[in-house]
Amino acid sequence: MNDRMSTPWGEYALARFPEDPREQLRAWDAADTYLLRHLAESGTPLTGSVVILGDRWGALATALSAHRPTQITDSFLAHEATRANLARAGAEEAAVQLLTTQDTPPARIDVLLVRVPKSLALLEDQLHRVAPGVHEGTVVVGTGMVKEIHTSTLKLFERILGPTRTSLAEKKARLIFCTPFPGIARDTNPWPYSYQLPDGVGPVSGRTVVNHAGVFCADRLDIGTRFFLQHLPRSRGSERVVDLGCGNGVVGTAVALANPEAEVLFVDESYQAVASAEATYRANADGSAEFRVSDGLAGIPAGSVDLVLNNPPFHSHQATTDTTAWRMFSGARRALRPGGELWVIGNRHLGYHLKLRRLFGNSELVAGDAKFVILRAVKK
Repeated sequence: MNDRMSTPWGEYALARFPEDPREQLRAWDAADTYLLRHLAESGTPLTGSVVILGDRWGALATALSAHRPTQITDSFLAHEATRANLARAGAEEAAVQLLTTQDTPPARIDVLLVRVPKSLALLEDQLHRVAPGVHEGTVVVGTGMVKEIHTSTLKLFERILGPTRTSLAEKKARLIFCTPFPGIARDTNPWPYSYQLPDGVGPVSGRTVVNHAGVFCADRLDIGTRFFLQHLPRSRGSERVVDLGCGNGVVGTAVALANPEAEVLFVDESYQAVASAEATYRANADGSAEFRVSDGLAGIPAGSVDLVLNNPPFHSHQATTDTTAWRMFSGARRALRPGGELWVIGNRHLGYHLKLRRLFGNSELVAGDAKFVILRAVKK
C-alpha cells in the first residue's frame, strides 16, 4: 500500500517492501507521526549524530533524511523499504546510514529516536548496545502505540539509560522521554542466550541452541518446532536444503547432523535470526552451510533446491496477514527442482493446504495434532 504521511516537513509517499498494490497495511502509523510532530514543535536540535533505532519501514529515516541519520534495524525488508522510500522522496540513499542490529552503533549519539519493537528482549539488547554512545546531553525519545508500551518497557529505559517518563496518548500512540545518566550502574547485556535442547527431538536432542535477542522463543524450544523436529524428512546425499525463515537455525542444524553431506542454506529476513542460526550451527555441526539475510528465496537460482523446510510467520508487526507465507511458498516453488519438496508446519486453522494446492497442485498431510499440521508439497 502506497500512502502519504503528513509531517511538519511535508508529505511523503511511503510503502512497505516488497510493495504490493493489494496490501492494505501502511508503512507508517500514529506513533511515527506523533514523534515527528513532537520533534518539530519542541524545537529539538537534530544536529550531530542522529540515530533511529527500530524504524519499521523507513518512515522516520525518510522524513529526517536531511539530518543524515543512522538507521539501525533488525529487518532486511525495512532496509529495502527505506531505500525505496528515500528514492520516492527524491533523497539520496547515502543520506541515511543503514546499519543492522548486529553492527557496531555509532561511538557518539546526540539524538536517539527509538521505535519500540514488539520484542522486549530486542529492546533490551539494543539499548545496551547503544548505551556507550549516549552522553548526558543526548536527546532520547521513544515512540510506539499504547499497546506496545508497558511498564516493563519503561523500566528497561530507566535501568539501561536513565530516568524515564511518558507522554499523554494521542491517536493510541505514546512517546517516551528518557534523561540519560551516563554514570548509571547497568547490568551486562544478557544476549545472546544459550540453552540445551530436550531429548526426543531427533539429531539435535541435547544440543546447544544460541539465540540473539528478538528471535522467536529465544529461551526455550517452542512446541511447533518440537513437533516439526519429530517429523522431518530424511535427507540423503549432497542435497541442497533450505531452512526458510530459519529463526535460530535448529531445523537446518538437525538436517545437517542427520546428513553431513547435505548443503544447508539458512535464510531469514532478520539479521538477529541469521546470526543465531549461524551460531547454533557452528556449535553443533561442521558441514557445508550458507547463511543468508534476504527477502525469502529471492536471488536463489530457479530449480537449484531439493528440499525447503518452512515454518512461516503469520504476523507482520501487530497485523495478522498471510502475505509472508504466500511469498515464501511461491519463492520455494520457483527455487525447487522438479520433484523437489516443500515441507511446511503451521497452525491447523491457517489452511495452508489450500494455498499449497493452488501453487503446487498438491498437498499431503504428513503429520498433525490438535494444534499443528505438517504438509508436504511436491513440485511437478
